[in-house]
Amino acid sequence: MVFEGSSAAISHTGRVRSNNQDSGYSGANLFAVADGMGGHAGGDVASSIAIHRLEGLDQGFPSTQDAQASLQAAATTAAGDLIRAAKDRPELAGLGTTLSAIIMVDDYAVIGHIGDSRIYLLRDDELTQITADHTFVQRLVDSGRITLEEARYHPRRSVLMRVLSDMDADPELDMFVMPTQPGDRWLLCSDGLSGVVDDAHIEKVLRMGFAPGRSADVLLKQALDGGAPDNVTIVIVDVGGHHPLMSGTPTIVGSASNPQGVLIPAARAPRSNWLHPVRQAANEPSHFEPAAEYLEELIEEDRRRARRRRVGWFAGLLLVIAMLVGVAFAGYAWTQTRYFVGVDDGVVVIYQGIQQDIGPISLSSVWATTSIEVDDLPGFDRSRVEATITARSLDDAQQIVQRLRDSAKEGR
Repeated sequence: MVFEGSSAAISHTGRVRSNNQDSGYSGANLFAVADGMGGHAGGDVASSIAIHRLEGLDQGFPSTQDAQASLQAAATTAAGDLIRAAKDRPELAGLGTTLSAIIMVDDYAVIGHIGDSRIYLLRDDELTQITADHTFVQRLVDSGRITLEEARYHPRRSVLMRVLSDMDADPELDMFVMPTQPGDRWLLCSDGLSGVVDDAHIEKVLRMGFAPGRSADVLLKQALDGGAPDNVTIVIVDVGGHHPLMSGTPTIVGSASNPQGVLIPAARAPRSNWLHPVRQAANEPSHFEPAAEYLEELIEEDRRRARRRRVGWFAGLLLVIAMLVGVAFAGYAWTQTRYFVGVDDGVVVIYQGIQQDIGPISLSSVWATTSIEVDDLPGFDRSRVEATITARSLDDAQQIVQRLRDSAKEGR
């Protein structure tokens, strides 16, 4: 059961955008997030239309099948509204919105999703992303061409492959049903949250056990502290089991909360923003849906990026190998400035190098062989030379040999 007061919705413009193109809804049985796209006005209109088309679904359904059919129908109707809006006002062409929604039916969650807003489930203190992003970079992740971490910073991460828009009268939503359990905590959010706050930090906040409103506030603060380059919308709902229809006033946030939000704004003459580059950038869309021919260009661009990465990795590997070879050569060159006195085939010799070996590689070689027989040396000198005598230099090694020669003569 979703008890009264056990859900919350919040939306914020963020630190960069000049307006809020997100919309969110938290009601009795319906919970949804929409992230608009299409410029300064188009995104507002698109997300508002989507949320207001879904409002009528906040009711009791006799079955999950009925709820699914109604959710798909509402999304299709919203797509038709977007098409008409773009037709009536050509300057709104290209408007669209993501949509992630949950309808609670008894002890089941009916889920509909399109775009890159997300639905998470915290169950038994473990966070799971329930929806899959309909983005170009997610396809690259799914095909193993990039990692999830690379996807977070990919230059094309804003390219949406599926979205509610004025280009498709029959949108393809991911639709599925999941059973709920007492203690479940659901999070719906726009990418203004998930693109800034990673899953580990989201999970940590949701596990703190705060009320939904407090948890939403903490997540929003983390997004703002992270720079919040996009609008941030969060809907949290706690589930306690069987879910009957609840009464109460729904919470609507973002552009859909504005009574004028679904009205198509009048055309405005374009104004130069050359004095305000930051504001101009803030009004640029955070998402866009590519034309079909553009996808091939994106795929080829990613292939070029992959080739550049491989060349970069290979060049880096060669550089590391070259550095290791350089260090090894420098180390070997240093060993050849060292000398010591030892024994070879029963006679005293001067070695160039050091006494240590690296596996099968010897770091020393005979530099000069003397005529001094080891057996002619007194016991103490024989032991020393058999254990090798380190010399400070070649001159020092030759002096050691001379002392050993004198000692051998005295021992005869």
